[in-house]
Amino acid sequence: MWVDTMPEPQTPQSTATYYDLLELHPSASTQQIRRSYRELSKLYHPDTTQLPAAIATAKFQQLNEAYATLSNPERRFAYDLKIGYSRVPVIQPLQDLHRPRADARSYRSSAYLDPTDRPLSAGEMFALFILGLTFMACLALVIAVGLTRGTSLG
Repeated sequence: MWVDTMPEPQTPQSTATYYDLLELHPSASTQQIRRSYRELSKLYHPDTTQLPAAIATAKFQQLNEAYATLSNPERRFAYDLKIGYSRVPVIQPLQDLHRPRADARSYRSSAYLDPTDRPLSAGEMFALFILGLTFMACLALVIAVGLTRGTSLG
């Protein structure tokens, strides 16, 4: 028999989620969750708030439950499935079709696929020179061996 161990948010509204309690969107990062929890826990902690003790304690416990669930990746994933939030984008936004392809790339990779992206450094030029010189020496050696052995086939 399977038993659901995921605690329900205990709020007066049945539609309130842990994200609502922490005043966040479901796509919030771990840092945003931590920051919101710290700010709200200072606001609702029974020792530091002006609210009646019963209300402050209940609200603080709800915040603790929400933070415990959302700060744990496995529990957060299970909770997101439970509330129907999917991290997989179903509809992709259209790319700006009027922008040139080169400008659409918003990041710079260290792997240059286009040789015109940057000039060659002095070390790279020297390595290419040595590579070319080695190729030419090997080609001259093949020609020299071929000439000295002769071309008699038998």
